[in-house]
Amino acid sequence: MRTEINAAEWRRALIARHGMERQQRLAAATVAVCGLGGLGSHIAPALARAGVGRLLLLDFDRVELSNLHRQQYKAAQIGCYKTEALRQNLLEMAPYVQIVAHTVRLTTENLPRLLAEAQVVCEALDEAEAKAMLCDVVLSQMPDKYLVAASGMAGWGSANTIRTRKITEHFYLCGDGRSDVAAEGSLTAARVMVCAAHQAQAVLQILTGETVE
Repeated sequence: MRTEINAAEWRRALIARHGMERQQRLAAATVAVCGLGGLGSHIAPALARAGVGRLLLLDFDRVELSNLHRQQYKAAQIGCYKTEALRQNLLEMAPYVQIVAHTVRLTTENLPRLLAEAQVVCEALDEAEAKAMLCDVVLSQMPDKYLVAASGMAGWGSANTIRTRKITEHFYLCGDGRSDVAAEGSLTAARVMVCAAHQAQAVLQILTGETVE
């Protein structure tokens, strides 16, 4: 069984699916994924598989048993930092993606430095306060960057209520806009993954110049 793919083969396969111009744009892009839980651990693989050239992975947490039902980690990775575990998983899926991992808690002070090279920032954090802080910093201090955030993917409701909305020219919000884990009492892998897929697709549309809908 063949296990190695060289860079030229990888590039040709992506061009065959996406076209030369789109793939060149994706390969030249840098995207930051802030938070590597249920959202971020699925956003990052979608972007890596699509051929996004460089990913910035930002999280301070370690993989726990309770994460495995909805996050892109393995049982053998329990106890590992999510940044390093996801880096390992991504390189198995997409061996030529460049990954910069920052194992750090995000703050108003360090965000401008950590996100400086990103064209698009994915907000994939768990805590409402952290989500609000990241969005505020990006929107107020980095108006040239695109922000793709999430709000509402909890519970057992229909995945069809999850959608992508354009808030401003550089700000997109994915989710149902209302469900909260504290009120719903649960998070399901499928519904969280649908929201993550919306975020990843919005990023890919932004990078390739498509209309985000």
